[in-house]
Amino acid sequence: MIPENRPLSMVAALATMESMTSEHITNTGSVMANHGSIQTPAQTQLRQDGSSNGGPSERKRDLRWRPAMLHPASLRVLLPWITSIIGIASALCLVIAWFPSTVWNTPIVSSDAPAHYYFIRRLLDEGLGAALHLWPHNSFYPPLFHVCAYFVIKIAALFGVQCSIYAAFNITWIIASGVMFPSGMLVLCRYFLQRWNRGNPISNLISRISQASPTSESSSVSESSNVSNQQVSSAVNRQYNVTFDATFVLQNLIGLFVPVLAVSSVCHPYGLLNAGPLIAFGFATSLLPFLIAATLRLFDAIAAREHIVKWLVITAVAGVVCLVAHPRIAFTYALILVPFIVLRLPWKLILGAFIAMCVGAVAFVALMLTSFKSDRWANPASWFHSHQPSKNLWESISFCFTDGLDDFPAILFALLLIAGTVAAFVCAFRRAAVRSSDSLSAAVSTVAPAFSADADALVSDAVVSAPGVSPVSTSGLPAASCSDAADVSLFAPSEPSRPRRNDRLRDVIALTAAFLLVTLVYVCTVTLIGALPNIISAPWYRDENRIMTMLPLVALPLLVIGVNALSECVSVCAASASFVPSASSFSAKNSVSSVPSLSSASAVSSVKNVSFASNWIGPIAAFLVIAILAVSAQIVCPSRTAARDTIIAHSSLNQSDPNEQLTEQKITVLRKVMERTGTQATIISDPLNGSMYAETLFNASMLYPIINARTDVPSVPFGRVETAFASGDGQQVLGTVCPLTDAPEYFLTMGDQAQSLQSFPYRAQYDSFHNEELIDAYVDGGTLVKVADYSQYGQGWALYRFGCAD
Repeated sequence: MIPENRPLSMVAALATMESMTSEHITNTGSVMANHGSIQTPAQTQLRQDGSSNGGPSERKRDLRWRPAMLHPASLRVLLPWITSIIGIASALCLVIAWFPSTVWNTPIVSSDAPAHYYFIRRLLDEGLGAALHLWPHNSFYPPLFHVCAYFVIKIAALFGVQCSIYAAFNITWIIASGVMFPSGMLVLCRYFLQRWNRGNPISNLISRISQASPTSESSSVSESSNVSNQQVSSAVNRQYNVTFDATFVLQNLIGLFVPVLAVSSVCHPYGLLNAGPLIAFGFATSLLPFLIAATLRLFDAIAAREHIVKWLVITAVAGVVCLVAHPRIAFTYALILVPFIVLRLPWKLILGAFIAMCVGAVAFVALMLTSFKSDRWANPASWFHSHQPSKNLWESISFCFTDGLDDFPAILFALLLIAGTVAAFVCAFRRAAVRSSDSLSAAVSTVAPAFSADADALVSDAVVSAPGVSPVSTSGLPAASCSDAADVSLFAPSEPSRPRRNDRLRDVIALTAAFLLVTLVYVCTVTLIGALPNIISAPWYRDENRIMTMLPLVALPLLVIGVNALSECVSVCAASASFVPSASSFSAKNSVSSVPSLSSASAVSSVKNVSFASNWIGPIAAFLVIAILAVSAQIVCPSRTAARDTIIAHSSLNQSDPNEQLTEQKITVLRKVMERTGTQATIISDPLNGSMYAETLFNASMLYPIINARTDVPSVPFGRVETAFASGDGQQVLGTVCPLTDAPEYFLTMGDQAQSLQSFPYRAQYDSFHNEELIDAYVDGGTLVKVADYSQYGQGWALYRFGCAD
């Protein structure tokens, strides 16, 4: 006899299912974890009655059941799409709402902005053939962002809309930042969620109960008992039909907020629009999550030895696209993938990957040595000699753990990240321990969620026996926890055929290692100085803005897995307290050797309790926490607001310093210059005074359309013109300048170099262009002829024409 005063844990539910006949079990549809096709015995009986009797009433009843049968599968297909669309649309709206409205008709006045505008202009003037040599000296620059902006202009023209270079630039940035990046982060995070939830303990537990297969000895049970138990099983399945997908719903609820959280941090995409803007690198960063996800799928395919070619092709295509966006993104990609390579690939492929990385590193060093001449290469401590630390050690570490968020959202993010990572490690380690101790040959393993002292006592010595089922000892089994998952053979038929063990543990270790590597690079960049920090951060030019972009790529997936692990632990703990059927539900006459008779009401009540507690308490808590984080990050965001204000200030023409790059006066002067020279004449001027913007503002032909035209490249006029102009020899100047084009050549002065460009390391090469004594000497000698005076706008401002024969 089973004592009535002790918790019966899972004995009642198991015995209920075991009491069913083989025929009834067969007719009872399968309940699979994470799959939506469920049939109750009543549905099966209706279908059989309709086919045998052919009665119209039975056929009508069968038709009425079909929508309910299709509903879970339809929900499973539609829900991911619905949540994805809502999440990405929300992220896009946030990016658009943040975007400064002042830069739609005027340029962003910063160091790299003129180059990007110029590259788009060159594509418009020369066609897509210029994509491979965008620089003024015809060398390669990653063209993907600018090609996309070019197509935006061309597509708008098809509809009769004239789209400016600045508008196309902005639209391309918004699409990349508000659509591509959040979509990629959603794909990446859902990949980790699917792997993590491959074996949800509660859903697998109920699945095992429903799929218990008694032998023919169960036929000795009376027909009335069979009917009663079939009704109970039908009620259990119907109840579970509504609740078994809580894990699936949680994945989609978290997925709903992943795109929003992806664009909540100043790290990316907002920081790069303010810094430079570093448009090409930011565009590649927005595409990188797709490449990382494809690479991880390739690792899965290699482990399973199936679909390898498919994922190899997808990864290769994604890699080429990212490299065309910006080749330097390869360093970010390699840094994040190193832990996954070590933990998930065979040793031969690990060796091959590291050989490829070493070859790439050597090629990068060779490129730097040949492209940038310097006498400091042998002394790494002297690299980046002008760099100054911007944060102390605590500030840099806390910035990483908060993903660049501010105030309350930052604290909440850090707490969830730390607590979730700890929970994920605990769950992963306990699951690995359980799997290593369990027998993999067992068809069904019994998991007893018994956390109370009474239940533990029962589990330690209970042996469940029923007619038609071999006795199953529950002694030695661990208490149900976040590690108690079903065997991979019992669920998820879409997974690769080869079993993969310890996926959770490997993912948590790899993500944590990737996060720590990114943190190391960031701390070296913004806090530490010396040879080692210079070497570590050199692939990213020791630039804080580039390294910041890596934080969301590792912090957000780690946060998502952590929240999922916390939800799972909460659910299991809630289930352990709720799924303890009362002993009074059983007949006092029943013994262990007989079949317990459980009433329908009691069974359904017990399943309702465990369904709600185990399936929904954790997801609801996770949903509330993630929702609070996502919403508060939009309310409290001073860093993003500051970045936006900085861009607005850079795009404003009302500058207190008249020598800044662009002011109202300089716009007026550039417009007057173009009215006199036209668009074909070549105009030489110091680009650091803002004259380079005439290229995209008025379609001028500026010899220096960007601040760095590179004088160290052979067979280009830039260095020769600078050398000749600084020589003071009028004949040398004319002999160098006049052959440049068949059109007239002009020289424009607009004051000193802008203060905002003083960080440009090669600014001294243009000093002769604003040397007033040298210019006056050329005027006196006839080398330059003044054709327009703009001194009313600024001292010494004027337009000159070179004294060429034309």
